[in-house]
Amino acid sequence: MSSIGTGYDLSAHQFSPDGRVFQVEYAQKAVENSGTAIGIRGKDGVVFAVEKLVQSKLYERGSNKRIFTIDKHIGMAVAGLLADSRHLVEITRDEAANYRSQFGSSVPLKHLADRVSMYIHAHTLYSGIRPFGTSIMLGSYEEGVPQLYTIDPSGVSLGYYGCATGKAKQNAKTEIEKLKMKDMPVKDLVKEVAKIIYIVHDEVKDKAFELELGWVGEVTEGKFERVPADVHAAAEKYAKESLEESDDSDDEDL
Repeated sequence: MSSIGTGYDLSAHQFSPDGRVFQVEYAQKAVENSGTAIGIRGKDGVVFAVEKLVQSKLYERGSNKRIFTIDKHIGMAVAGLLADSRHLVEITRDEAANYRSQFGSSVPLKHLADRVSMYIHAHTLYSGIRPFGTSIMLGSYEEGVPQLYTIDPSGVSLGYYGCATGKAKQNAKTEIEKLKMKDMPVKDLVKEVAKIIYIVHDEVKDKAFELELGWVGEVTEGKFERVPADVHAAAEKYAKESLEESDDSDDEDL
């Protein structure tokens, strides 16, 4: 990664002479080798979409999910190493359950994101452990207010209106910026996120993938759920038709 970095990547707690922590950068590379994950916050909820790359035709459809329910009003989408992601899912669920047990109410997303980000950050400070090779998105709908946070492998937690992580995050962010997401309901956003996943998917390198969709908002009465099968099918149909139309227009231009 760097000619002067030799020997400075043996421990997560060690800085290189130019002020870099190589094991954190390696963890971010692990995220970039994963399928793309997108989260968008609309006017009445949050939508997640994940490009789950299928490495073998022998896999059972629907296995190795990358969208999880944390609390009844909170969902999580992940990109990166799935084993690391599952550990963080359990940690996040424990934090939400402990808050409910102690205070008798559901955990605010900002508080939960802060707690989980501190846990992830702690794994970049000591030589006996390594950073998590995963990036997570947390979304909720509390008292009529949608919220969306992303936590990267370094432990930095930021709030977003729209975010993307994984292999094609830059292209996905470019597409997200074209949307007027603040004014869009989640019923429209679910089609747009599906379209973005299909646009950024690299058919040459990764032919097979499954589209995972999850949402929370007014349409789900504040509960995080997987997008129903009929809505999912309609979103995929819209995405494929939009992709075909753009291909046809490109051919006409030529």
